[in-house]
Amino acid sequence: MKKAQSDILGFVPQKDIVYNKLLPYADRLDDESNDILSKIKGNLGRAVQLREIWPGVLFWTRKLSTYMRLYGRKFSKEDHVLFIKLLYELVTIPRLEISMMQGFARLLINLLKKRELLSREDLELPWRPLYELHDRILFSKTEHLGLNWFPNSVESVLKTLVKSCRPYFSESATQEMLDEWRPLLCPFDVTMQKAISNFELFLPTTLPPELHHKGFKLWFDELISLWVSVQNLPSWEVHLVNLFARLANDNIGYIDWDPYIPKIFTRILRSLNLPVGTSQMIVSRYVTNAYDISHVVLWVSALLGGPSKQAQAHLSGLFSSITSFFHPSNHGRWLVKLMKLLQRLPASVVRRLHRERYRKPTWLTPIPDSHKLTEEDITDFVESMMQPVLLAMFSKTGSLDAAQALQNLALMRPELVIPPVLEKTYPALETLTEPHQLTATLSCMIGVARSLVSGGQRFPEGPTHMLPLLMRALPGVDPNDFSKCMITFQFIATFVTLVPLVDCSSALHEKTDLTEVEREMCSASAEFEDFVLQFMDRCFALIDSSTLEQTREETETEKMTHLESLVELGLSSTFSTILTQCSLDIFKVALEKVFNFATTNIFETRVAGRMVADMCRAAAKCHPAESLKMFVPHCCNAINQIAVNEEVLNEEELDKELLWNLQLLSEVTRVDGDKILRYRSDLVQVLQLTLHLKCKQGYTLACNLLHHILRSSALIYPTEYCSVPGGFNQPISDYLPIKDWGRPGDLWNLDIQWHVPSVEETSFAFYLLDLILQPELQRLQRFALGEQDMSRDDVLQSLTIVQHCLLGAGSLMPPLKGEPIPELLLHFTAMALNTLYSHSHSEDDTKSLFSIIKIISDLLHFKGSHKQEFDSRWKSFNLVKKSMENRLHGRKQHIRALLIDRVMLQHELRKLTVEGCQYRSIHQELMRDLLRLSTSTYSQVRSKAQNVLFTALGTYNFCCRDLIPHVLEFLNPDNSSVTQQQFKGALYCLLGNHSGVCLANLHDWECIILTWPAIVRSGLSSAMSLEKPSIVRLFDDLADKIHRQYETIGIDFSVRKTPTALSQINPCANANIVQHFYRKYKQLIADLLDCLSNRNLPWKFEHISIGFLSLLLRDDHQLPSPAVTFFVKSLNHDSLYVRKVAISAVAGIMKQIKRPHKKIPELSAIVAGDRPDNQWLQYDSSSLPRTQQDWDRCVFVEKTHWGYYCWPRKLMMYAPLEEQPKQNLTREEMTEREQIMFDHFSDPVFINQFIEFLSLEDRKGKDKFSPRRFCLFKGLFRNFSDAFLPILRPHMERLVADSHESKQRCVAEIISGLIRGCKHWSYSRVESLWELLCPLLRTALSNITIETYADWGTCIATACESRDPRKLHWLFEMLMESPVNGEGGSFVDACRLYVLQGGLAQQEWRVPELLHRLLQYLEPKLTQVYKNVRERIGSVLTYIFMIDVNLPCTQPTTSPHISDFTERILLQLKPLIEGDEEIQNHVVEENEVEEQDERTQAIKLLKTVLKWQIASAGRSFSTALPEQLQLLPLLFKIAPVENDDNYDELKKDAKTCLSLMSQGLLYTEQIPMVLSVLQEIAGSSSWHARYTVLTYLQIMVFYNLFTFMSDQKAMNDVRTLVIRLLEDEQLEVREMAATTLSGFLQCNFLSMDTPMQAHFEALCKTCLPKKRKRELGAIGDTIPSADLVRRHAGVLGLSACILSSPYDVPTWMPQLLMDLSAHLNDTQPIEMTVKKTLSNFRRTHHDNWQQHKQQFTDDQLLVLTDLLVSPCYYA
Repeated sequence: MKKAQSDILGFVPQKDIVYNKLLPYADRLDDESNDILSKIKGNLGRAVQLREIWPGVLFWTRKLSTYMRLYGRKFSKEDHVLFIKLLYELVTIPRLEISMMQGFARLLINLLKKRELLSREDLELPWRPLYELHDRILFSKTEHLGLNWFPNSVESVLKTLVKSCRPYFSESATQEMLDEWRPLLCPFDVTMQKAISNFELFLPTTLPPELHHKGFKLWFDELISLWVSVQNLPSWEVHLVNLFARLANDNIGYIDWDPYIPKIFTRILRSLNLPVGTSQMIVSRYVTNAYDISHVVLWVSALLGGPSKQAQAHLSGLFSSITSFFHPSNHGRWLVKLMKLLQRLPASVVRRLHRERYRKPTWLTPIPDSHKLTEEDITDFVESMMQPVLLAMFSKTGSLDAAQALQNLALMRPELVIPPVLEKTYPALETLTEPHQLTATLSCMIGVARSLVSGGQRFPEGPTHMLPLLMRALPGVDPNDFSKCMITFQFIATFVTLVPLVDCSSALHEKTDLTEVEREMCSASAEFEDFVLQFMDRCFALIDSSTLEQTREETETEKMTHLESLVELGLSSTFSTILTQCSLDIFKVALEKVFNFATTNIFETRVAGRMVADMCRAAAKCHPAESLKMFVPHCCNAINQIAVNEEVLNEEELDKELLWNLQLLSEVTRVDGDKILRYRSDLVQVLQLTLHLKCKQGYTLACNLLHHILRSSALIYPTEYCSVPGGFNQPISDYLPIKDWGRPGDLWNLDIQWHVPSVEETSFAFYLLDLILQPELQRLQRFALGEQDMSRDDVLQSLTIVQHCLLGAGSLMPPLKGEPIPELLLHFTAMALNTLYSHSHSEDDTKSLFSIIKIISDLLHFKGSHKQEFDSRWKSFNLVKKSMENRLHGRKQHIRALLIDRVMLQHELRKLTVEGCQYRSIHQELMRDLLRLSTSTYSQVRSKAQNVLFTALGTYNFCCRDLIPHVLEFLNPDNSSVTQQQFKGALYCLLGNHSGVCLANLHDWECIILTWPAIVRSGLSSAMSLEKPSIVRLFDDLADKIHRQYETIGIDFSVRKTPTALSQINPCANANIVQHFYRKYKQLIADLLDCLSNRNLPWKFEHISIGFLSLLLRDDHQLPSPAVTFFVKSLNHDSLYVRKVAISAVAGIMKQIKRPHKKIPELSAIVAGDRPDNQWLQYDSSSLPRTQQDWDRCVFVEKTHWGYYCWPRKLMMYAPLEEQPKQNLTREEMTEREQIMFDHFSDPVFINQFIEFLSLEDRKGKDKFSPRRFCLFKGLFRNFSDAFLPILRPHMERLVADSHESKQRCVAEIISGLIRGCKHWSYSRVESLWELLCPLLRTALSNITIETYADWGTCIATACESRDPRKLHWLFEMLMESPVNGEGGSFVDACRLYVLQGGLAQQEWRVPELLHRLLQYLEPKLTQVYKNVRERIGSVLTYIFMIDVNLPCTQPTTSPHISDFTERILLQLKPLIEGDEEIQNHVVEENEVEEQDERTQAIKLLKTVLKWQIASAGRSFSTALPEQLQLLPLLFKIAPVENDDNYDELKKDAKTCLSLMSQGLLYTEQIPMVLSVLQEIAGSSSWHARYTVLTYLQIMVFYNLFTFMSDQKAMNDVRTLVIRLLEDEQLEVREMAATTLSGFLQCNFLSMDTPMQAHFEALCKTCLPKKRKRELGAIGDTIPSADLVRRHAGVLGLSACILSSPYDVPTWMPQLLMDLSAHLNDTQPIEMTVKKTLSNFRRTHHDNWQQHKQQFTDDQLLVLTDLLVSPCYYA
């Protein structure tokens, strides 16, 4: 087979689509594909040589992607590599239009998709061009200014492209990438995110082992130590995790992950964000930056296996600690993540197993044997997952996730997975009260169906469950419960597809070699017949109950409801599956039964009738000969008898019996064409009788009959879908069907039975067309010419007949404009005429118009199947494939019916794609008819016609250009005959539907040049009225859609360098194309400006037009001068919208006319942090550039990240001032555009007006600092240096003095623009600028208000961003003057600090000196009285200490250190730490003069420190743990125990602080420190502190679970601590300790071992002192004796054990319950504890009590029942 094929083709194909070889015409395909391929290669080569990217290359690359859809990768390896190289060069052409780039990229992704086809030897791709493309688009410098418009999809396309190219990067790429991006690794800067995400995207991880030293070994240690040392989930950590997951998956067995495994699992558990403890605060960034589950799953599945087995142990730990969250009674936003984890993990492990055991070896590195998964590994994995999966079956989010998980688990270990699911399924099938249980278990059973039925050596008894399950599922066919009904259909269909329904019981006597299970299956198979008949009875009952009942009679809804149609679909497909899989004996019985049911009753044809007819059709399809013999004669007789008398033909309401028989006949004939030929005379007779019935329902049914007869004789289709080729009709002695249960189809021996139309059938079809279609077409033609009168109904009837002929024989018709059968064609043209005619006569005969639209649609698109039908079948094929596939063995092991279906889809795909899309004159006429219909009077006609029109526009090349002028005719204001309906219709045609083409926004200059001005001009049309809301809305949608979908259209299509893949040829007429497009561009702008100059244009259209203009700014061509003038003038327009657009546009224009500054490279080992070689970058007040020489000598580095981690190979610096473009040009030296700007901005009147508008408020209270205005001013001062300063200065001084928020905001925008714009000014100018600015800023800061402080903060932060701090020393010195001086009250102080913090935070690590000065200044002020100042100081402290990080290979910073600061603070807090009395919040009167004592000062200080701790929890990278621990005892003392909101600030903060600290991530070496502090506090005298230790411990342990578990000593310490607190003298502490213990037991942190149980039992037996007769009012009895405490501790311990397994009954539990019950009558508080425990036990085990009961002995059950329902329970 292979050999022969490669001889025909002349090459060995890479990987073609196998299904093509199974088509009935497979032998023709090789020549056909060769022909297409050589055309593509030839033309693509020619287009590239001529450098004609558009349309040449574009057209032929599209052809190539179609070729791949039809034939797969059917080309030789050499061609494959050449295609890839060519497309790679096309994608990376520097100035390629984005939409083309996307098209090429998608094709390239498709070519690279199967990476096993090309190894690294065959192909190597450079990484840098891709990176440049990625950087240019995703980090575009001009996009935010509106100079580039990118589509939304571009990001994902680019990322996928990089992923596809990654395996082929060269071996030196890793080192080059590291050199490129390492300098960006500055953790305080946004560039960190960029660098790490680049690493994640680009770093190759599939290098072969001998190159690992050039691959991941270069970066692994560095990045993993970075990841380990970061504690607070910065946003880039996710990218690191994704990178590690990919690395682990690609190099299983080559990296030792063991040391990191506890850390990995701890972080995975943290990232699920599960709720723990009572009063936990969720830190928002933990939720937003949580890990991506799909990567977590990949990582985990790659860690499994290998010699150490550590990962599996941790995974089991992970699942046992989160199992209880899966219980259906728990619900929260975290559930979605857990379900995703559950669903994806088994799939990922199956994928890995497939790769290790079944995949063909490829060039990718194989997994070494030592690390392959062993059988034991798989068993452990499946066991660890079973419990959560079984709980998740009934989850609130539905059972789908669990079903998918079970499907994959059952592939690996059916014997572990299926029995527990069956245990849940059988009871669910019996229950009537809980339908939810039934749907959940059935959907899980469907998932494991294939593993169950095929049995195999692992689970041989599987198949014996099949019949009991099927029989018990039958009651689910229930007319009253829709969802149950559907899932039952699905369940039955799934099982029946897998199993031949053949009675094999006779084999018991004939064969002797059967196993026990096989014998059981044989005897069970005798019940199949019974099952089929019972199923049919159920279906008949369902049908009887869904006839159109009385309720529907009155309302007369003709259609089926949505639910009914779904049931119909489920019923018919299930029934047809059953009959397909039946043996002939069972089939005959079933046929007899369905025939009797159908012929003894008469059904209405809407609902029940359709269902019955469907069942009959299913029967006829399976065995056409037997079925037709019964049905056709019966129906034909019935119809002939009734239709004999003439008056029947003209009745409006037909006899029910006639209708029913017609319907039955029309469905039964949908079978194999050659079987119908026997009955052709009968059928033709019936057709002639019934096609011209008066009753519409009657002739529609007759038309269906005609359609089906034509269709079954004209199409190619498979005739059977049995699960075994050749069917089951062989004697049992030769062939035993039970051997084929669950057998997959064999792709190479599918043996499909095709129906290919024979000559006889084709001639029969043409005979029918001549007989029926000809006369109709002639009638219509005469009517169209006015020779014959027809009533509306007649016209509709004729059209319906014509349409059904088309539908039936569509595949026989020649393509339009073809020669072979001239008569037919003639009539279609006649049809077109007739369309117009009937249209002009009867606009309001909408039904006929609908029919005409359908006919046109079929003429244009119908080739035997509809695109929509095809798409939905493709979708459902994929769904079924997913639910039944076997991912473990792979290799297309689907069941046979599915494979046949796929081949059929391949055939249809060819039909839909191959038949050409050339645009011919006949199409043109049809399209114009459609346009006419799309602008007709009735909206329904319009919308139907528009939908067909949009489909056609998407199908035919270049027809849009042809149609646009005709659409625009309706919008032309000079055309006065246009009605409002036509106007609306035309607008809708421009708008397009949500998926198709949008005519208004085609990617083509020729079109836009027509449509945009036309849309704007239509505002002058007489048909346009802004009073009609529908029209206003249409224009809004149009403008909105254009803005959303517009992408910058290329002007420059020339290729700079000829792709190396082809030879050099002189460049040709490219310059002309560029000129041509540039002319179009200028013309469009001129047209739009011309529209705007018309005074009569309504304001709405003025806005639309300005919007269009703003889309036309580009970064490769400057805007023409008239448009520049227009935008600058619009800055002072009356309308706010116009002013906003103009501000953005002018900012963009500023960027266009910017003169480039020259840069020169400076050339410069890794060690990060503050080092001698980056010392000179830091701010040093003793050597600031304060004179001209210093300034010139100083090298300024603007970007903050340079030099922190390491220096780049080449650092680009600005050249000295002399070499830069000249500043302060005179007007004569400026370009025309610069002059326009200069003239306007130096005109005082213009500026007055402009500032006036800018300082108006827009929406009160909603306005914010506007980055657009900032960009405008920055551009202004950058391009014209200080030319406009004198004019603006008085305005700025006036605005600063005014405290209105809009005035302040305006001046803040100007000032930030000024500071950023003065980047390249000379020293003298800068100095005079600051002389002006400093006083202004001082005034501003003293006038600051609650509304404006945020704007000033933004202003200073924006001004300092990416600027060398030494350039801004004036600003910093001014801000540092004395921020907290009390002038102007506390508010101004807080605001000043805020503004200062904004500036310093932007500077990160480069201003250590300022940070030290600020800290020194703030320390004495930490005891502030005012809350807002305290909060602000807390936040500022966070930024001061943020630079003090302990990341790997980072030097200690020169910025302030936390440890020194904490020491100083603790000294001042001493009075609080030592004192023992409770700490109260002293509120002191503001004006008390007396010196306050140390203690009050300390409390104030503590408040500020708490604010700092809370603020830093969410911001810093690592927690300064040793310092925090010193504060812990103090916090435990203060934090309140109860949840109460009216505590004072101090207590609330202490509590929040503790909650945040307990969630922190701990390193292994920090655990002993924390535990020793906790043990110390647990011994303190305050019970509040002891209580809080427990809540702290709960959260801390859970959030660091695996880190704790990997340290045996820590676990023992925690355990001792909890058990010690169980015996605390305070009742609350004891109870909390019990809760904590039960939590630890539940998440398997501690286990219930014998010594612990013995310990508790011993404590329980502590004797209590006898109660003495107590004196009334004696005080002694309130304090519990030590004995009571110990006894209570024992009871609490037992109760903790019982409560630790709320959803199951472990073996030790019954005994413990008995022990506990002995204490029911002890003194309080013991009695209370016992009661609580028992009632909780009852509550949680109540649901599944039937199962739980099994664990107890009878005696124990007696005691329990007694306890749970005893009188004391109600007492």
